[in-house]
Amino acid sequence: MALAIGVTAGLVGGYFGNVTRNATEWLFNLVMTFPGLITLIVLMPLTRGDYRWTMLIYGVLLAPGTYRIVRNLVVAVKNELYVDAARVSGLSDLRILGRHVLFVIRGPVITNTAFLMGTAIGVQSGLAFLGVGSKEVPSFGLMIASGFGNLYLVPLQFVWPSILLGLLTGSMVLLGNSVRDAFELGRPKPQKLAAPPVAVGAQLSDGVASSTAPSTDGGAGGGTAGPLLSVHDLGVAFPAGDDLREVVKGVSLTVGPGEVVGLVGESGSGKSQTAFSVLGVLAPEARITRGSIRLDGRELIGLSDAELRPLRGRVVSYIPQEPMSNLDPCFTVGSQLTERVRRTLGAARGDERRTVLELLERVEIPDPARVFASYPHQISGGMAQRVLIAGAVACRPRLLIADEPTTALDVTVQAEILDLLRGLQKDFDMAILLVTHNFGVVADLCDRLVVMRDGEVVESGSTREVFAAPRHAYTRSLLGSILDEDYFDVDVLAKSVGAGR
Repeated sequence: MALAIGVTAGLVGGYFGNVTRNATEWLFNLVMTFPGLITLIVLMPLTRGDYRWTMLIYGVLLAPGTYRIVRNLVVAVKNELYVDAARVSGLSDLRILGRHVLFVIRGPVITNTAFLMGTAIGVQSGLAFLGVGSKEVPSFGLMIASGFGNLYLVPLQFVWPSILLGLLTGSMVLLGNSVRDAFELGRPKPQKLAAPPVAVGAQLSDGVASSTAPSTDGGAGGGTAGPLLSVHDLGVAFPAGDDLREVVKGVSLTVGPGEVVGLVGESGSGKSQTAFSVLGVLAPEARITRGSIRLDGRELIGLSDAELRPLRGRVVSYIPQEPMSNLDPCFTVGSQLTERVRRTLGAARGDERRTVLELLERVEIPDPARVFASYPHQISGGMAQRVLIAGAVACRPRLLIADEPTTALDVTVQAEILDLLRGLQKDFDMAILLVTHNFGVVADLCDRLVVMRDGEVVESGSTREVFAAPRHAYTRSLLGSILDEDYFDVDVLAKSVGAGR
């Protein structure tokens, strides 16, 4: 009973928002005000000494301790990047809690279960020793009470049950530790990652130029159908004391069908928060203060997580910037990809492995079968990025959001990943929103670019035009900071933009 109530409430209270957490906190604080043994004795006329009812009530009284353990563990785990990646891939909250959260925190839960078993045996024995409860059911308490009555006549009648009770309760804890170690054996331990908080549920807007640049409409391949993604006057704010501080300030942009748009800016410019707003994975404390985000004509702002879930993976997908942190260290690569394929494609169990192996081969992984059976720590960073790309394009989404997809990789691997993205974009006719600070990546891949500074769009236009004649001083400073005139000619680079696509 303590496990059923405590674990369930701990998962819900730790994973969901402050309202749910405060409600569960208040309820379990109330339960903790009842003294355990006194409550059991007072309720004895109702239970009539039946140890089953007694332990049922005692389980409810023990639930707050289990709840606090589970809640604290869930609060720490829920911000891991692989949990965010599971949400973006379209997995339900129930699936995430059961597979990616509960599975990770199972060790302390198992140990606590063993401790609760020993505690329950000790309490039941204590009640029986005091003469509270049924005297017809054999128990350690009755044997110890009988031995205590004959302590001066047959002292061993008191000693042996006492020793066995102590050994039994102690062995429960040892058993729990052994079971925990058996489950953890051979699996890499998840590490707490200091990831920046991610904002929930905003959207994109392209085609709205900076304060100095004219707005551009549509995009390559958009035709008269209109943009696939349209973000207009988006504002995202975070609490700062008693006030709100905007980190995204009136951003507007569009991405047309089949178009590759670069969202460029230095760290802290608001580009990632803009992308997270489209995906609906902002931090709980983040607030969308204004604006509109429309994906394929559907307004996203105001949709619940359940309403966004069918869009994730199928219509819009996401490639994160830290590949090793976005794969769950407790499961093999194949297990994680088959879960995503099953959820988004509805593939039959017999076809899942074949589908995933085909995906791994399509993203140019040399030995798909070996990678399929490997844990994340057993593959390289470049290989992990290819795995994430395979998962992202599994359902051939119409829009792919790539957040710094080459940042954590070596230069040679970066080139391979860019070639892979270019090929997938052409094969699947996907639109791509590329979040980056690297103008070299933009020049290699993007049709248009949007430059952000301090949460605002300062310039947008075709890649060729912006490279050749940047209008805003900030854009010119960014280009000047990465292009050494002794080695690069801006005009030559601008003319070469798009040549490789």
